[in-house]
Amino acid sequence: MYGRNYHVKNLVTSGSAAKLTHILYAFGNTTGGQCSIGDSYADYDRAYSAAESVDGVADTWDAGALRGSFNQLRKLKKQYPNIKVIWSFGGWTWSGGFTQAAANPTAFADSCYNLVKDSRWSDVFDGIDVDWEYPNACGLSCDASGPDSYNKVITALRNKFGSSFLITSAISADGSNGGKLDVADYASGIAKLNLVFPMTYDYFGAFAAQGPTAPHSPLTSYTGIPTAGFYSDAAIQKLKSKGVPASKILLGIGFYGRGWTGVTQAAPGGSATGAAPGTYEAGIEDYKVLKTSCPATGTVGGTAYAYCGTNWWGYDTPATIAGKMTYAKNQGLGGAFFWEFSGDTSNGELITSIKNNL
Repeated sequence: MYGRNYHVKNLVTSGSAAKLTHILYAFGNTTGGQCSIGDSYADYDRAYSAAESVDGVADTWDAGALRGSFNQLRKLKKQYPNIKVIWSFGGWTWSGGFTQAAANPTAFADSCYNLVKDSRWSDVFDGIDVDWEYPNACGLSCDASGPDSYNKVITALRNKFGSSFLITSAISADGSNGGKLDVADYASGIAKLNLVFPMTYDYFGAFAAQGPTAPHSPLTSYTGIPTAGFYSDAAIQKLKSKGVPASKILLGIGFYGRGWTGVTQAAPGGSATGAAPGTYEAGIEDYKVLKTSCPATGTVGGTAYAYCGTNWWGYDTPATIAGKMTYAKNQGLGGAFFWEFSGDTSNGELITSIKNNL
C-alpha cells in the first residue's frame, strides 16, 4: 500500500476479485512468540477517501470506526461474499518469533486467537495462515526448535480455533534430498490444515550474484539446473510421498521475475556480474514491467526467461502459467496461489490465466 500504491480497491478494478477464492493478508508479526500487529497504520488506521474505497464511501474518524486495509477487506467481502480472507503471520522478515512460539504453542495459539478474533475486525477473517520460514532450518534467522515443532504449533492453533476456521500454511518448496522439507515433520502439521502453499518460486536469483542464470520458478528439472531438487514438481512429489493429500496442495506462482546483469548469453546457465536493476529491489521486477521492458525470449523447465541487453530475467507469463495449471490439474492439486497481486497488470493478465486454465 506504500510504494506500490496497491490497495483492496485494485482487486476490484483489475477484475481480480471476481476470479478469487481466498485472499492472504500479509503480514502479521510473531513478536516474542505471540501473534502481533505488523503495521497498525496499514492494517486498521489509514483513512481511505471515497475515491480510494471499495464502496465509494470515505472512512471516518469516529471513535471505534475501523479503517485501513481491514475495513476495505470488510467492504470487499460484502460485494464478493464468496471470498475468504486469511491473515498470514510471519513471512521472510517476521518468522523469528516462531522459535519462541514452538517453545509454548498453547500461548502462541491463544495470542493469535485473541488478535484474529478481536471484536474490531473478527468478521473480516475466515482463517489464519502460518508462514514460518523455516521450522528447524534457516531463513532470515535460524530455527533449531526440532523436527516436531511445526506440527506442535499447527496442532495448538487447530485446537484453539476449532474445526470450522481455516488454517493454512505457506511452506518451503525445497525438493532436494535432506533439504528444508526433510528436516521438519511437515506431514503431521499439514494433516491439520485446510490448505498448504509450497512456495514454488525463488529457487534461483541474484542472491547468487555471479549466476549461473536460472529461472526462479521452474516447474520441472532441465539439463544444467544449478541445484538438484530446486523445482516445483520435486516439492510436490516430495509432499505427496510424505502422505500429504494432493487436494490440499496449491501450486505457487510468482507474479515477478528475478534477474541478473552483465550476462553475455541468452540461454540459461550464463555468468553474471550482479543483480539486474529493479524498481523496488535489485534483482527483482514485477511482471507488469518485464512484459514490455524485457519480453520473454525462451522457455525452460516450464517457465520463461528473457534476455535483453546484458540483463537476464526468469519469470512466468500467461502462457507458462497455462502450462503450470495443466500440471496442477493433472496432479490433482487443490489449485494455485500467487505472490502477489501488485505484480500483475492493471487488468489482471496473470490471475486471468490462472483462473481460465484451472
